[in-house]
Amino acid sequence: MSQTPDKHDNTQQDCSVPNFSAQNSRNPDQENQEQIDFGFRQIPKQEKVKRVEDVFNSVAEKYDVMNDLMSFGIHRLWKKITIESSSVRKGQKVLDLAGGTGDLTAKFSNLVGDEGLVVLADINDAMLKMGRNKLRDKGLFKNIAYVQANAEALPFADNYFDCITISFGLRNVTDKAKALRSMWRVLKPGGRLLVLEFSKPEYKLLSKAYDLYSFTMLPLMGKLVVDDSDSYRYLAESIRMMPDQKRLKQMMEEAGFVDVSYHNMTGGIVALHTGFKF
Repeated sequence: MSQTPDKHDNTQQDCSVPNFSAQNSRNPDQENQEQIDFGFRQIPKQEKVKRVEDVFNSVAEKYDVMNDLMSFGIHRLWKKITIESSSVRKGQKVLDLAGGTGDLTAKFSNLVGDEGLVVLADINDAMLKMGRNKLRDKGLFKNIAYVQANAEALPFADNYFDCITISFGLRNVTDKAKALRSMWRVLKPGGRLLVLEFSKPEYKLLSKAYDLYSFTMLPLMGKLVVDDSDSYRYLAESIRMMPDQKRLKQMMEEAGFVDVSYHNMTGGIVALHTGFKF
């Protein structure tokens, strides 16, 4: 069923686009009894969204700076490959989910042109505002809309987008399988989903070096740059709790995607998963 637009929505619009309304299909009684990982800890399932929100509220202002520092700038190459793999064309509709400060949105905005639409969606209001300010400063606003949305219950009509990307965001989602099904629903037949995410290194020596770097340098940089080591310790832990390449491929297939494949980058530290809806 398509979602009926609601005049009371969370959309921050810079262009003329349909209104999108928020959804909430949780069962509080059921979630109160469930535990889920938050990094290496187990917490009540219903608390995870708030915990993740607190993390990104803390890091939003210096998010781009920390991305460059933590990845030595390589995240720009990973995102460039994602853009090139999207095959997005003029006039298409793109959802940049968990889009944060809008790196992918900026590129997609140029690709789809004035006839197209890019929706930058993020569950975190602070990140969404940072993204909007950054893109407006670049003069990008004619074909971009901003929606605060939970990936598990996307507030868009069925078969709406030609392409969906989620970049370094899936690991923070409470119910990843539910989110993948939600993405499948709003994707057009023939459309593609691209999941760019930290994954499992292919080599043991690389894995050991990556662990040492993640659990020593990331919290230290977080302390020095953001004055928050705990948030970056969580981010390092959340990477280790993320399903590996083969398991995520299986999850995408279980959600309905076909021709699912993945491409390892930087020795498997990051992987780009691609799937289609037919």
